[in-house]
Amino acid sequence: MEQTRLDDRDIAILATLSREGRISKTELAARVNLSPTPCWERMKRLEQAGLIRGYRAELDLDGIGAHVQVFVTVELDSHRAENFQLFERTVAPLDAVTGCWAIGGGYDYLMQVVIQDVAAFQELMDNLLESRAGVRRYYSYIVTKPIKSVPPALGLLNG
Repeated sequence: MEQTRLDDRDIAILATLSREGRISKTELAARVNLSPTPCWERMKRLEQAGLIRGYRAELDLDGIGAHVQVFVTVELDSHRAENFQLFERTVAPLDAVTGCWAIGGGYDYLMQVVIQDVAAFQELMDNLLESRAGVRRYYSYIVTKPIKSVPPALGLLNG
């Protein structure tokens, strides 16, 4: 993927939107020291370049209902390309899997799961094991207390 050339104002727009997706265009323009029309044009360019993939609300899951959040490291039986593809196709449609990353350093994947309770999590994992997705073993880490979850500091990435 070709990297889009960004200046300080582009970074400021992206950083502000990553923290405050519902900010008005006028307020965003004022924060990045631009008039509204050039700011809007930059936003559109950043969207068209694929740097802004969407806008979301950050939800308070505790206020919505009981749930458990689990991080899962996964090791596959085999490391051929088709095994990775099969695993990825298997987890992609699972609504409870809210994040999944291919990783290096001993495990093959890190998954983030948000589900009703531990019993539902275990059923999900049992089904994954029975699905023939090639899971050799997994280790689960139940979140007991969230400490920090923020967007990345974009200045560190473009410096």
